[in-house]
Amino acid sequence: MPTTSILTVNRVAGHIGAEITGIDLAHPLDPSTVEEIRQALFAHKVVFFRGQTLDHGGQIAFARQFGELTHAHPHEDTPPEDHPQILTIDPRRYEERYGPDYRELNRKRRYSYNSGWHTDVTAAVNPPAASILRAETVPEFGGDTQWTNLVAAYEGLSAPLRAFVDGLRAEHRFLAGYRPAESDGKLVKRINDNLLVSVHPVVRVHPETGERALFVNPGFTDHIVGLSAVESRRVLDLLYEQITRPEYTVRFRWQPGSLAFWDNRATAHLAPSDLDHLDVQRTLHRVTLIGDRPVGPDGFVSEIVAGREFRAESLVVA
Repeated sequence: MPTTSILTVNRVAGHIGAEITGIDLAHPLDPSTVEEIRQALFAHKVVFFRGQTLDHGGQIAFARQFGELTHAHPHEDTPPEDHPQILTIDPRRYEERYGPDYRELNRKRRYSYNSGWHTDVTAAVNPPAASILRAETVPEFGGDTQWTNLVAAYEGLSAPLRAFVDGLRAEHRFLAGYRPAESDGKLVKRINDNLLVSVHPVVRVHPETGERALFVNPGFTDHIVGLSAVESRRVLDLLYEQITRPEYTVRFRWQPGSLAFWDNRATAHLAPSDLDHLDVQRTLHRVTLIGDRPVGPDGFVSEIVAGREFRAESLVVA
């Protein structure tokens, strides 16, 4: 039977983030509680829960109260058995798949201070509407994740610059801006065999709140359509600097049983890179909610260049 909870929502930063207490996510929630969480998510862009006792099934059940779930990831062909929606985030898994040098290669891909920032799977024409990440095992120190408010970043631009970017479009793909090395062969083959490329508005209008948000990120945005290579790079660098300004961000310290639930249409996030040189275990599990195609202020709707929409069935073909 659905559980009625008395929630407490406490803001944790000036522009983004709130911690929700007074709720046990392992039980079905009544509609009013689901709506309270949804509205907190719209208001604060990312919400955090602590001390939860969810397994894979419980995480999936909680997420389904907010929408239909995607497959684990467009390039994931080995999700946990009986839980195809779960993407397990653990560097050891990637080393098993792509070789023992994966962590070093991943460091090299970070071609600038902010290149680890990304919005989940914007290579797809319908990126996830939201993501829910659950911590299973975390180290005693380090491994924090950061989020940034892309609505606040857009609103922080001058009016002439907002008017300029309102009409731009950008192409998104995996490994954007990175020139693969020979040792990246397995990773590059998987991406090319399961190609996803899309054109999105540089500014998207949130389908629920009507807010405008910058919709570019260093992890996936390859170039701005119609600009020269130099113009595109300089405009993107300006926007990347804007979305990663510290005042628009929040940093979360993980504990076992912590959950982060973020609006993928209004945020970007930064995975930690401070543990790569240490022999520590950090295992988290993510699910994502199926999203719609972004729409720009001028009515432009995102278009597929390669691949297909990201939905519940696996996209992996090789």
